[in-house]
Amino acid sequence: MIKVAIVEDNRTLREGFETLINHSGDMECICTCGTVADALATIPKAKPDVVLMDIQLPDGTGIECTASIKLQLPAVQVVCVTVYEDSDRIFRALQAGACGYLLKRADPDRIVQAVREANQGDVPMTPEIARKVIGQFQAKAQTSSDVESLTARENEVLRHVMHGMTNKEIADHMCVTTATIKFHLQHVYEKLHVHSRTEAALKVQQASEG
Repeated sequence: MIKVAIVEDNRTLREGFETLINHSGDMECICTCGTVADALATIPKAKPDVVLMDIQLPDGTGIECTASIKLQLPAVQVVCVTVYEDSDRIFRALQAGACGYLLKRADPDRIVQAVREANQGDVPMTPEIARKVIGQFQAKAQTSSDVESLTARENEVLRHVMHGMTNKEIADHMCVTTATIKFHLQHVYEKLHVHSRTEAALKVQQASEG
């Protein structure tokens, strides 16, 4: 039997998920929680195999809750089940340790199957979420490629920009003219497909985080 914990603040949904799990034939709901505090007090003791985790909870987020639970139970598999489908929440949930991400509008049978997949070490996701994840990785790969195309001199100028230096300060530091700095920056903008110093700095930061 797959032991399942449910973290969901909506009572109707929580009871619905519990019924789904208990009628699946190969899994059992061993605890349900409606808040982060309840989850952190209950789940480490219950030691489930899989946790179905809501994102927005009354006293915090399921992302924070996931990170805390994974610290205490590294082997537990957490599947986020939420209405939110923006890329930021998806990636923060995965970074926190979630192994899957489903939307609440998914078919009930899909949610049950996701528990099985998570327990087997797979990565359950609804199709639209999977597409977002792939799209983000492709965008990060392109960003990294753009940054890698910069020359050593362009990288040096960009590092000074990221430290808040003006064109004149950079020129003085590098013993060149401000026109030369502007020339290098123009090439940086073209290679990174951006239009400002701020955009360029952000793109480099994204590449380093990826």
